[in-house]
Amino acid sequence: MIRSELVRKLGAENPGLDDRDIDGIVSIFFDEIAARLADDGRVELRGFGAFSTRSRTARTGRNPRTGESVEVTAKRVPYFKPGKEMLLRLNLDE
Repeated sequence: MIRSELVRKLGAENPGLDDRDIDGIVSIFFDEIAARLADDGRVELRGFGAFSTRSRTARTGRNPRTGESVEVTAKRVPYFKPGKEMLLRLNLDE
């Protein structure tokens, strides 16, 4: 699902709201998650999962085209851990 599909679906479920208002709400939602992660925080959505960041140390990598060694700097990367309910929904068939 892409952002515009999400806005359309929310608009269909909430006919009293204008599409621009829904788009604004979705923007605020994602901006707040990103801001919290940028502050090294954690965002938990019960039943869905938790977003956090993890630190990666500096390392020596390889350019896949040339095989040349490349220094990769230390960085933080986003991490998502699905919640228990999400895992159950994903594995209903098994």
